Amino acid sequence: MDEDVPAGSGITTVAGRLALGITLLAFGLGNTAVLDGVSAADASSIAQYVGGAALFVAGVVALREGDAAGGTAFSVLGALWFTWAVTDAGSGNGAGLFLLLFALAALSLTLAGGDRLGRGVYGLFFVALVLLAVAAFAENDALAKVGGWFAVAAGAVAWYAATAALAHWPTALSGRAAGRGVTATG
Repeated sequence: MDEDVPAGSGITTVAGRLALGITLLAFGLGNTAVLDGVSAADASSIAQYVGGAALFVAGVVALREGDAAGGTAFSVLGALWFTWAVTDAGSGNGAGLFLLLFALAALSLTLAGGDRLGRGVYGLFFVALVLLAVAAFAENDALAKVGGWFAVAAGAVAWYAATAALAHWPTALSGRAAGRGVTATG
């Protein structure tokens, strides 16, 4: 497979990555508290409809098109985002447990393979969820902000991957390292 072409079923993958990117950016920015008066709870409607419903539908369509990896990722993440949006996790421990379980799904998606940008999104998301879970267990706002920034980074990578596919931007790094491939002639 060409590294410049995202894995998956074309427009379904793009739509799924856009939905995931928007959801992660809203969720991450809410956890960073960088925007005055905006919290993670404020992202729940985006998580419910964009992250939940839209991702789940993209997942089902991808599965129907034969894209097992994208279909699994988007439908699982859609179900989890929807659950997060409509469930009151209650105590810090309940929220921490939910985030840890969500992190396991992100870890599975990271290890499952796919293109580099997809693995990057899921890997960053995994780190964000682990940090946010530990922050919930420990009631540590500073750690929650760090986790939020990892979620923002994951959202930015997901958004870039989708936009790059639509705009035909590069999605793979060159195999040449700085200075490699240059030979001195004497």
